[in-house]
Amino acid sequence: MRWLLLTIGLFSGVLRAQTENLAAAPLEPISSPYLLKLTAGLILIVALILLLAWLVKKFNLNQQSHSGLIKIIAALSIGTRDRIVLLQIGDEQILVGLTPGRIEKLHTLAQPLEAPGEQVVAGSFASKINRLMGDRESS
Repeated sequence: MRWLLLTIGLFSGVLRAQTENLAAAPLEPISSPYLLKLTAGLILIVALILLLAWLVKKFNLNQQSHSGLIKIIAALSIGTRDRIVLLQIGDEQILVGLTPGRIEKLHTLAQPLEAPGEQVVAGSFASKINRLMGDRESS
């Protein structure tokens, strides 16, 4: 109950301060400086969204296995929308072909491949950021 009263008291003070500021300096929404600020802000937000989408795509941050059972060992793009992916499921490795409308098993490897400097895409977001920040500091 105390937190509720404290929150209501803080918000009412903030609202009162904002209304006093608005009364002191009225906004003119049709003026050139206002429209310029609005347009620049919108362009900045759209650019930030596009930059974040590009980063997620570049570093494969969206391909994570929550349980850690399935791992992507390697991926090769063979066209604009087609890929070949090597998956690790337990002790077994499976080569899979991915197209927009189909996923097809190409081969099951009898002996798992040990890639030098193997990079597994699956992992926590924090570990990926730490790895990227470590690479940046070493270069």
